[in-house]
This record gives sequence, C-alpha cells and structure tokens, in this order.
Amino acid sequence: MSQAVPTTPLGRAEIEAILPHRDPFLLLDEVTELEPGKRVVARLEVREDVFWVPGHFPERAVMPGVLIVEAMAQAGAVAVLIEEDNRGKIAFFAGIDDCRFKRIVSPGDTLTLTCEIDVVRGPIGRGKATAHVGDELAARATLTFAVER
Repeated sequence: MSQAVPTTPLGRAEIEAILPHRDPFLLLDEVTELEPGKRVVARLEVREDVFWVPGHFPERAVMPGVLIVEAMAQAGAVAVLIEEDNRGKIAFFAGIDDCRFKRIVSPGDTLTLTCEIDVVRGPIGRGKATAHVGDELAARATLTFAVER
C-alpha cells in the first residue's frame, strides 16, 4: 500500500521523518513547497545559537559556505527521499558544480532554499539549487546525488 505524500508546510518532525539528519546538522526548519522528485522550497532561520557562530568568525558571524551548500542539498534530498522507492534511504553527495556565493549570510537572516531536480538516472540525480535571503541570491550550485541502493 502506497503512503500518502505529506502536505506542506512540513515542520522539523516531518522533515526528520524523511531525512536522516539530526541536530546540530539538520539545516532545515520548514518545507514550504514540495513536488516529490521534482522541486522543493525550504526555509532555515539562521540563529545566534548555532554551533558555528562562536568560531566563524568571532568578531563577525558568517555562515560557512559549505553549510549553505549542505542546506541546499538537504532541501533537494527532501524532494528525492520523499518518493516511495527512496523512503528510509540516504542521498549522498556525488558532486558540486558551478557553485557561487553572492551574499554573506549571518545570524538573523532567513535562507529560502530551492532545488529543482532536473536529471535522475537510476540512483544518480542532479538538481539546480539556490539559497536566497529575501530577494537576494546568497548562493547557487548544481548538486549531484547518489541514493543508496
């Protein structure tokens, strides 16, 4: 029997039912739009109390670019792992291409993360991801993933 796809928005509990990530490494607060296997929009409130703030950088907290990319990837993973054939599996990074950072992200910002899945062949897929703060592009990348078999 096929399980119904949850309706959006999805909170942290629903996201944790899809992704294997947990605090302090779950980088999504809410999924606001979801087309399984195709597209996802998620949000992350960048808080003052996250693990990287004291050290990156002590005088001016800046969200590490690798964590912005990870947040985009987690958003994309929701779109992939919500599909019935992928439930309970892990989506691993297989590549990061054309990554660019356009704006500093700091505590107090809200990241809107979008990922459009454009190619899936077997367990391998690729998506175009963006991270915005308001209307400003913070980062973009093409992310390749491999879903465990």
